[in-house]
Amino acid sequence: MQKQFLVIFVIVAASMLGMESFAEESVTAESEILFVRRIGPLLREKCLGCHGNDPDAIEGSLDVRSMSGLLAGGDSGEPSIVSGKFDDSPLYLAATRFSDDWSEMPPKESEQLTAEQLAWLRDWIASGAVWPDQTRRNEIESEYEKEWSVEDGTAVKTAGGLDVDWTNRKYDPAGLWAYQPVTRPSLPASPGSVEGKATVDPIDLLIEQALSDGIKVAPRADRRTLIRRATFDLTGLPPTPREVEAFLSDRSPDRAAFARVVDRLLDSPHYGERMAQHWLDVVRYADSSGFANDFERGNAWRYRDYVIRSFNDDKPYNEFIREQIAGDEIDPNDPGKVVATGFLRMGPWELTGMEVAKLARQRFLDDVTNSIGETFLGHSLQCARCHDHKFDPVPTRDYYSIQAVFATTQLVDRPAGFLPQENTDDFGEKAYLLQVKRQHSRTTEELNAVLVKNAENWWKENHGSSDAWQTAIEQAKHKGKGQLFTVAREILRKQGFTETQLPPKLECFTPEQFGKERVAVKGLQRLTWELDRYRPFALAVYNGHTPKMSSVTKPMRMPDDVSKGELESTCILNGGDPFAPGENVMPDTLSVIDEYVSAEIPDSIDGRRKAFADWVADPGNPLTTRVIVNRLWQWQFGRAIAGNPNNFGSTGARPTHPVLLDWLAATFVEDDWSIKTMNRRIVMSDAYCRSTQYKREPGMVEPESVEPESVEPESVEPGMDRDSLAHASRLYAVFKPRRLSAEELRDAMLKLTGELNSVVGGIPCRPEINQEVALQPRQVMGSFASAWVPNPQPERRNRRSIYVLKLRGLVDPLLEVFNSPSPDFSCERRESSTVTPQVFSLFNGQNTHTRALSLANRATNETENDHEALALCFRLALARSPTVDEMSGLLAHWDKMTELLPVNATPPDPQPLKVVREAVEENTGEQFVFEEELFSNRDYVPDRQASDCDRRTRALADVCLVILNSNEFVYLY
Repeated sequence: MQKQFLVIFVIVAASMLGMESFAEESVTAESEILFVRRIGPLLREKCLGCHGNDPDAIEGSLDVRSMSGLLAGGDSGEPSIVSGKFDDSPLYLAATRFSDDWSEMPPKESEQLTAEQLAWLRDWIASGAVWPDQTRRNEIESEYEKEWSVEDGTAVKTAGGLDVDWTNRKYDPAGLWAYQPVTRPSLPASPGSVEGKATVDPIDLLIEQALSDGIKVAPRADRRTLIRRATFDLTGLPPTPREVEAFLSDRSPDRAAFARVVDRLLDSPHYGERMAQHWLDVVRYADSSGFANDFERGNAWRYRDYVIRSFNDDKPYNEFIREQIAGDEIDPNDPGKVVATGFLRMGPWELTGMEVAKLARQRFLDDVTNSIGETFLGHSLQCARCHDHKFDPVPTRDYYSIQAVFATTQLVDRPAGFLPQENTDDFGEKAYLLQVKRQHSRTTEELNAVLVKNAENWWKENHGSSDAWQTAIEQAKHKGKGQLFTVAREILRKQGFTETQLPPKLECFTPEQFGKERVAVKGLQRLTWELDRYRPFALAVYNGHTPKMSSVTKPMRMPDDVSKGELESTCILNGGDPFAPGENVMPDTLSVIDEYVSAEIPDSIDGRRKAFADWVADPGNPLTTRVIVNRLWQWQFGRAIAGNPNNFGSTGARPTHPVLLDWLAATFVEDDWSIKTMNRRIVMSDAYCRSTQYKREPGMVEPESVEPESVEPESVEPGMDRDSLAHASRLYAVFKPRRLSAEELRDAMLKLTGELNSVVGGIPCRPEINQEVALQPRQVMGSFASAWVPNPQPERRNRRSIYVLKLRGLVDPLLEVFNSPSPDFSCERRESSTVTPQVFSLFNGQNTHTRALSLANRATNETENDHEALALCFRLALARSPTVDEMSGLLAHWDKMTELLPVNATPPDPQPLKVVREAVEENTGEQFVFEEELFSNRDYVPDRQASDCDRRTRALADVCLVILNSNEFVYLY
């Protein structure tokens, strides 16, 4: 019996010991798993930066790279981890930020651990704080890889980050949508078909498929609304009364009649101008270089016109890409392709004597790398310049590999003959610049004569005789180059005279002479850039070694020897610092999509950009086609499918209709990359043709969140709330109204008054702008820029806004107040703010008053009576006739204004012929005064003025001013 009891006791004891052992093993396994999945990455993310990444600079002596380091503790000498006791563990207590004994960690409040992360740390310590070795960690990761990828994200294969943790980082699969291959989705079943073809447009089928339950679509917009909407969207101009009447009287079914309108608009030369305006926003087009000098880029207009022609000619988009990135490599003898590479030069750039040339060079490389990413790939690559991208699978290695593509790309104003289709008709205005040049030259000659005489006196005082100086002057005259004073000094220097033995520069100049000399010299320098506008050169690039330069003060020409200089090799720049080179890299592409499209980029001087452009334009590139169709959709609807066209990464807005986006991208390639074909598909869809008026249906699902200010009050029906309308708008159940852009407002006014010069292309024009702004002293490095002087002839200055001279340092207030974007940064989508200065500009501004007067003059000249005149104003501005109430009210107002106005209007002040500038001269610190002559104002022909019109016409202009300020004119519905 005792023996039997002993056996039972031994078995029970053994079982209990086994259970305890199993429990211990279970806890240990749980702690190991928790470390691998949570604690290890948490320590790397939050702690290693200060406590281990740099073994020679470990803060507080606490090393978190190993368990031994944690147990050793820091300066306090206490272990930072007490196994099983999180309340006694300094590491945990510091992370809670509530302990009086331990400093808050991480120190920055913005980086503090979340409640969930604190729970992980607590549970790990409580479970024994097991730190498995590398072999065990690999086993655990392999065992749980599939399970964890669902919850924690998925790993992405790239070229590899700067550290192994970034390389192995996990991503939310939903945020990787843009890197997946584009596949043409199958369409949902159509309600019906005719001869085997769906009766519903594929775009509408896919939008209908995504509609929420209870959402009904708005009816089709009426024909007047549609032709005004489509004409502005496709040409940026209003329809003429004749075009409206033709559409209204077309007895064909709505779709067939509208198709004829769309085809006519796509064939219009103004289509290219409208599309180009969108594109130039993205690429940051400007006619000046920005920064301290803001030198004009005299021949940038040729790139602008290349873009307009490309859209008008429906150049395939893949070809459009290749030409802008590598046109000179594709065919260096084709001026058009050379001009296309102006895209690479669109960013602000300069090199002054006060800057390190290497920094200026790096600024170009950084700029062009990021511009390529934002424009074509929907990625802001600059986020990976200093470190691996924080959110997207774009390693720093990829950033510099793409930059290596441009390491042999050099800046140049390159010979490129004018093409027959380029507009060179207005080159006559070059004469005014030559007048300015002659004036500056006379000033420098006069001052040089003073300087020579002052130097002669100085030589007598310091050397006793001026014979040596006089001899040098005679020798300088025979050379015939440069200023006599400067050349004579150089001759004497070569003869052995030291600097102290030579007359000082600008010897005995008065403050006024100092100032005028600086203004003249700087003016001549700036004119070299402006005069390039009329020469057959292109803002472009070439391949070769990087030339040695200390400053750039005139247009750069092709060197005689492109192999002279440094052959750059690209490396990863630590922290983005050009003076902290790291690992060398070879030219390459975005590695995250290597699986779908890869490229072999040569490391030779030539051919890098062409190979890279072929990769960008490859139909298998999942980013390129999605990016452009997303932009085209936004340009028609005012809202992109993926809300950030420049950012397809995880921080950008995800597509609201991903299936539709992929269908558009796949179809775009099938249509031979035709922009016009895609435009036609979008504009012909029922979604585009919907009304902006919308009534909420019973049972409509309430929206969860609403875009602020996403709809206009005028489109809200009685009983319909803004939130529901915004929700329906996001689903494309109703068309979203939009305000005309700054350029459309100006161009539309000129068009309806009959003043618009509709010739396509040509050098920039200078319209009238607010005179205070035009004549304000604009400081540039060491001097003043020229005043803004309008073109003297109305037909030259009243051109479309895309042709307005776009200076980075001087913005037209009318365009600026209505959200015309800055050319310093890529504009993925125009804002549409509503601010008080817009009222002052549109209702009180001289431009609108002049246009109102011209509209009134046209109406009275082209009609027989007051009723007809008012009706014509309405048809021109609003594409409709006035109602009975509008007619009677406006006629009464017209009569009243006629009584109030004087019989004759006061003539305006003439344009100023000169402007007086006052400045402090930098050499002496004293004030000086100089006059700037405005030569072209001598030939100035004003637009129609009030003094040119009778009282009745001026009274009608007041009515026209009201029409031009109406929401119906300013907005598209």
